[in-house]
This record gives sequence, C-alpha cells and structure tokens, in this order.
Amino acid sequence: MKVSAFIRKSAPKNDTDTQATIYFRLRGDGKDIKAASELAINPNHWNPEKQGYKDRVALISDDTKAKLRDDIQNIVSLVTKNYTTEANAEWFQEIIDRYHHPERYKTAEQIAEENRPKFEQLLEEFESKYKASEVRKKNFRVVKRAMLRYEIFVRTTRRGQKSFALNVDEVTADTLRDMWDFFENEHKYYEEYPAIYEQVPEKRIPKARGKNTLIDCFGRIRTFFNWCYETKKTKNRPFEEFRLEECTYGTPVYITLEERDKLYEKDLTEYPQVEIQRDIFVFQSLIGCRIGDLYRMTRHNVINDGVEYIPRKTKEGNPITIRVPLNDKAKAILEKYKDHSGDKLLPFISEQKYNDAIKRAFKLAEINRIVTILDPLTNEEIKKPLHEVVSSHMARRTFIGNIYKRVKDPNLVGALSGHKEGSKAFARYREIDEDMKKELVSLLD
Repeated sequence: MKVSAFIRKSAPKNDTDTQATIYFRLRGDGKDIKAASELAINPNHWNPEKQGYKDRVALISDDTKAKLRDDIQNIVSLVTKNYTTEANAEWFQEIIDRYHHPERYKTAEQIAEENRPKFEQLLEEFESKYKASEVRKKNFRVVKRAMLRYEIFVRTTRRGQKSFALNVDEVTADTLRDMWDFFENEHKYYEEYPAIYEQVPEKRIPKARGKNTLIDCFGRIRTFFNWCYETKKTKNRPFEEFRLEECTYGTPVYITLEERDKLYEKDLTEYPQVEIQRDIFVFQSLIGCRIGDLYRMTRHNVINDGVEYIPRKTKEGNPITIRVPLNDKAKAILEKYKDHSGDKLLPFISEQKYNDAIKRAFKLAEINRIVTILDPLTNEEIKKPLHEVVSSHMARRTFIGNIYKRVKDPNLVGALSGHKEGSKAFARYREIDEDMKKELVSLLD
C-alpha cells in the first residue's frame, strides 16, 4: 500500500495567483482511490517528485514551505497508520477530513476531558457550592490564595517548571509535602519574592504558621480534594498517602470568677473605649458564645431575659437554637448600653481592636497571673502573664470552664455553649482544678 500527493490543475508560466487543490492517492491491495484535501498550492510551485514546493520559489517563506511539507507527511502517516484492507473512498476522505477537523470526530468524553476546569476554577466552584459558614469560606479563601502563590513560587524558583500549574489529577503526596514546606516558610518568601504577592496579594503580611495552623490549612485542602472525588471531578486521592496529625492543644486557659469580677469592677472611666470592650468581654463570658456569633447579635436576640441564637459554626449542618438565660451582670451590661446607636446588641468594634482592648483592660486591672500555654509556632511549653495571652475566645472558655468545674456534664454545658454531643473539646476541660488537688494532697498529712 502506497499513499502519495498530487495536483490536477495547471497554470500559465507567470501565474502566481492560481491555487490548486492537493489530492491524495492510495494504491495497493487492488485499490486505487483518491481524495481531496484542504491543502492548496500554486501549480507552478509544485514539485511532483518531492510532493511539495520546488526548491527555489520566490516570495514563499521557509515556514510556509515547511508547514505544507509537514501537513502532507502527517496525512500520509495518518492514512498509513489507520489503513485496513476494508478501506474505501469514503473512508479515505474521512481520514483526511479528520486531519483537518479533528474536533468534528471527538467523543463527548474527549470533549469533556479537554474542557476540564483548571485547578483555580475548581477551587472557585468548591467555594461557591460547598455548604459552610462564611467564616469557614473566608478561611478557605486564605488557603486558596496560598495555593495559587505556591504555583507561582514553583514557576519562579524551579528550573524547567515555568509552565507549572496544579492539576487535581496529578497532585501527589509529594506535592502536598512540598506545598506544606511552602506554607510553613511563606513568611520568608514574602521578602525574598515580593512579585509573587503582587500577583496574589493578602491584606496582611504573611506570618509564620505553627503546626496547628498548617494542619488546619491542609484539613481544608483535604476537604476540597474529597469534594472533587465525591463530585467525580477526579479519581485522585492524594491524602491517602499524606496523613494529617491531630492538632495539639494545651489545657484551656480561662479566668476564675474572682478574676472576672476584678476585671468587671475595675474603674476604667479614664479609658472609655477600653471600658466598653471590657464590658463586652464580661458579657461574652456570661453567655459563652463564639466571637462571630456575638458580633452578629442584635437586640432581637434578647428574648424573655435570655439570649437566643443559632451558632454559625453548626448552622449548615445540624442547626440548633441556643438559649442562655441572662444573669444580673449580663442584664446590667445590656442596660448600660441600651441607648448606643445602631441595631447591634452592643457597641462592637473590629475583632482585632477588641482583642487589643481586652489585653489593655486586663493589664490595667492587674490580672497578670502566670499561665502555661503552648507556643503556636514551636509547640513548646511557655509561661506568660494572662494579660498577654487573653483574647475574645478566652471569654467563651471562661464560661465553659467555670460551669464545667461545677457540673462536669458536657451535654448540659453543651446545651449552653453550642458544643455538639460527644465533642472532643470537653476533654480539655477535664483538668482537676487547683483546689481539688490541694484537698487530695492534704490527705497525705
């Protein structure tokens, strides 16, 4: 079987405008069939022996000559590769048409494969479709931007990787380990490769990430890959070979009721803004909600001398209404700020400024008991005064810790705090308090 190219048209000697269609001829196994292609050439430029341009043709670029030569050779190769003894004129014409218009012959699976969304598009689709609170989506967006910066980092720093892009089908455990290293050291790369952060910026300068933060970040990435698998975006499951450890937490640090009262009773009239945020902190410690839930509260959340709300963290999964009765201190704080402007329950400021004000209030009230905490970066034990480690979440811990010390019933406390039944969080509150330890030791006297 032999395949060759030829033309049927001629042109006057000086005619350089006429174009002749290039045909192909298949001979062998008793066959002699012909089919037209979409290739064309001026008859005066055609060399039948070479089946292409003549060697010396003026005004025709080398690229054009090479392109025609390659097209002819590719069609010959395609016919030869697919030839069977059943080949006929219709088959021959279709093979040539397939070369010129391959998209006409693609299967639905091939088209779907070629049009698969890019990694960034999958991240955006996941963000828009995955049921989660706005806080969780916000945290995922931070992780998403870090992954996009990882792509740029690889393209910028790795030889031969200038076109690198994450592919949901090709991410391996080694890729995740390399990404972990990037996440862990991103605060250093910010100074070394500032152009990366111009392309995918952050509102804040990246800070060093501790192990718990990294585990949290990669937990979100794992959720994304699980979603891709469950929605048949990929069959790839890289986290099967990349196991995440559990986060390590120390014993929850919270203030005693005596320390809370000392804080509440401290005269802060010289510092009106600090006083307001101190009152909000005490109020939060009396109802035990998360800071996000507190900031969403309006006066409408107060019903029959109690606060009612649906925790945002569980809103999408198993929404339940939490009701916390207000004691006299909580009522007094609400009464104190009943005339503040706006519909919010209390005069809130940004969470960062709230945390700064709390620290100052603790320092002014001389609540400086030394506590043991885990350093979030090194996971090592360190000692610090309370006024340096306090944050909005300590109000929630104060509520839970002080009730749990007296009740020891996680389900009862959970009914007030919003923890689901069986929550691992309560295991951290099962420390025997100092007074109980002293009583036990005194038995040895």
